[in-house]
Amino acid sequence: MKTFLIIFIFFFSFLGYSQSTTNSQFSLNLLAPSAEYELSISDRSTIDMNLGVGFAYHRSSYSGEAYGFYPGVEVQYRYYYNFEKRLDKGKNISENSANYITGIVSLTDVNPIIGDLEYSEDLGGFIGPAWGLQRVYKKGFKLNLNLGIGLGFTDSGSTYLTPLFGIQLGWLVAQ
Repeated sequence: MKTFLIIFIFFFSFLGYSQSTTNSQFSLNLLAPSAEYELSISDRSTIDMNLGVGFAYHRSSYSGEAYGFYPGVEVQYRYYYNFEKRLDKGKNISENSANYITGIVSLTDVNPIIGDLEYSEDLGGFIGPAWGLQRVYKKGFKLNLNLGIGLGFTDSGSTYLTPLFGIQLGWLVAQ
């Protein structure tokens, strides 16, 4: 828990810092509850920091069904590549509404806040590349999607290749 407190302080220490025309923005996500801050670092790049809760579900004939909600932190470096193409088609690019490629690092506490899906390790993680899209619609409704593959790992030293599928639905709170 001490690790999450340090990460939480680090996460929110960047609020208000921006140095480019790409938007820095703060949003709240509902599907997997989280707070997210996207920090603009250049005209096409951001650092996205997300502190929240993830969900896992497991079903097998051997162990039955189990699920869990887990606290975690995720950081992404995003490079947005299609602003001009969207503008040429008359589409919205405000609030970083565009497609991007990203490098993702995430850490998750594997003890569930809610649920019965328990793991023998204390910490799990992911590192890898992904493709994503982000759209912000009227009244600040936000959709974000990530698809990728990378290296999963645990604090016991095990590593494995794993797919990544992430979806966020929420609202833009501040720019």
